[in-house]
Amino acid sequence: MLYYLTIGVLLGVAAGFSPGPLLALVVSESLEHGIGAGVKVALAPLVTDLPIIMITLLIFTQLADIDHILGIISLLGGCYVLYMGVDSFRPKQHLYNRLETKPKSLTKGVLTNALSPHPYMFWLSVGAPIVVTSLSLNIIAPLLFVGGFYFFLVGAKVLLAALVGKSKSFLTDEVYKYIMKFLGIALVVFSAILFLDGLKLLGVFIT
Repeated sequence: MLYYLTIGVLLGVAAGFSPGPLLALVVSESLEHGIGAGVKVALAPLVTDLPIIMITLLIFTQLADIDHILGIISLLGGCYVLYMGVDSFRPKQHLYNRLETKPKSLTKGVLTNALSPHPYMFWLSVGAPIVVTSLSLNIIAPLLFVGGFYFFLVGAKVLLAALVGKSKSFLTDEVYKYIMKFLGIALVVFSAILFLDGLKLLGVFIT
């Protein structure tokens, strides 16, 4: 069970700090309207992701006994996580240079996250297969994965909102680069695990 909690934590932290529209929105809200506004935007995934999770779990529950399909999905998930890891090695320009000037709100955060392809790609290629696989162990394992993922996904953005809100110069380009490189290495390792799991399910690799 610790394995699934660790995966959830790793992916949650990585997703929380990964560059994207929601992260930029957290920063802009914190800069323009204070920490509280940034925190509200950070909570958006808790509102938008439940329908996505339910739909993908429904699909994968029906496919749980088809090892070949899960193997292919696991390989696709490995590709997606590998992409996230490699992309983390080349952080974009400084966060403060990509902010919008329009006022933001929780509603704006929800819409931004709901219209982003990232949560859909994650749950279709990575999240749902992990939950379905972990269900074979017990009901606690998937709860630990999902709980760890969202606690650190939201927590990372809340932390960023607090740091930005308190000091615009605290999160420097150099610090941000080191954070993303560390997460990139961890994600590349995890992608290798997904590739291995996929090959096992396809019968290509047998332990």
